[in-house]
Amino acid sequence: MKLLICDDETPARERLTALLEELGEEYNPIGEAKNGREAIDLYNSLNPDVVLMDIRMPIMDGLEAAVHLAQADNPPAVIFITAYDEHALEAFEANAVDYLLKPVRAQRLEKALLKAKALTRPQVKAIADTHEEETTRTHICANIRGNLHLVQISDIIYFKADQKYVTLRTTEREILIEEPLKSLEQEFGEQFIRIHRNALIAASHLSGLEKDSQGRCLVRLKDTEDRLEVSRRHASSIRKRLKKF
Repeated sequence: MKLLICDDETPARERLTALLEELGEEYNPIGEAKNGREAIDLYNSLNPDVVLMDIRMPIMDGLEAAVHLAQADNPPAVIFITAYDEHALEAFEANAVDYLLKPVRAQRLEKALLKAKALTRPQVKAIADTHEEETTRTHICANIRGNLHLVQISDIIYFKADQKYVTLRTTEREILIEEPLKSLEQEFGEQFIRIHRNALIAASHLSGLEKDSQGRCLVRLKDTEDRLEVSRRHASSIRKRLKKF
């Protein structure tokens, strides 16, 4: 069983490694991460069976990392390890196979690992898909040819829908994601503005309005030459926002 250890504290990672060695060669620690973002990067290269995941970490916490790992083709089983037992219910809602309190005991760790080992990949994925909406995300995760790619919300200029896919645009690239525009609006509505039934723009990137040769109202955006159409329904609210700022 290949295991990835994710904890921002070096002593905690060292203790887990020692416990796994104590449990025997069957449990193979193949990598260590200091936050959820590092854990996702290491998942892409190491493909662990299980992630031992701390909850409170900088950059990206364990709860959000578990939600993103759930999008993998073969998601790992996630076992949360934390000193804060008030997070127990929240952890299970965020895709955990099991939940351990620090300081972790070898016997309890082994029990959790045996539980994870007994699960099939489809069962792990079913657990991972549960209550995803409960976790506040700081990143969007896209599964591109089997690898998980993270994009920070603050780096996104707009979302644009086209049939079943949504294009996410940053200053550097475009990425296709399979998330409904409506759910993105509900989750990130304070940071993004609806300009059309098929588009959301980052409020921080709104620059101005113009008309094209056909008389259509278009929005100008900072950091990109792209122009997106604004529907009549939303044009007045965009003008008011521009006048305000």
